[in-house]
Amino acid sequence: MLVPLIQPTQLLATTCFSSPKNMSDEDLIAGILEEGRTDLFGFIYQRYSSKVYRKCLSFAHDKDLAQDMAQDILVKVYHQLHKFSGKSRFSTWLYALTYNFCVEHYRKNSKFHIQGIDDNHDLSEELEDSEPLFTRSRYLKRALDQIAPEDKDILVMKYQDDLSIKELTERFQISDSAVKMRLARARQRVKDLIRESEKAVA
Repeated sequence: MLVPLIQPTQLLATTCFSSPKNMSDEDLIAGILEEGRTDLFGFIYQRYSSKVYRKCLSFAHDKDLAQDMAQDILVKVYHQLHKFSGKSRFSTWLYALTYNFCVEHYRKNSKFHIQGIDDNHDLSEELEDSEPLFTRSRYLKRALDQIAPEDKDILVMKYQDDLSIKELTERFQISDSAVKMRLARARQRVKDLIRESEKAVA
């Protein structure tokens, strides 16, 4: 179980804040940064620690390692709250920070090389879905488990959770063209693995 960095404390009767549990993420952050109420981070921790842990687990596939990664991320979040601009939702900002941390950890500790994405790449055509990715193929799950976690993540969000390109750009903090390129490469990798599996039993 993750141990909270800061335990939420009971607010004083004279406080001008409403109950912290009912406060928005942005109001909690304002209280931390502007009022010096560091105890309020405990409520942010309670809201998001399990979600951060689950994302880490999807990369690490090891509960102890995922807990360590989640703890490191939440420490980083606490020290980088001042970088939250408010242009997007806090949950989106937190997701991007968590995702980038996990990808960097994967890159440093994986024997596989993850090809970088050129954020300035220009795709003149929209990503075409002429072949459905999430079919009934019995080899799909195996193929998804074989590709890099970051590629599996974006495919599941696009084709299973039905997120739009715009929503993906907000989640991953990259450009539209970079999202499309990453999707195209990941889709092709999955298709290649499925074909290899089908040929092996043909």
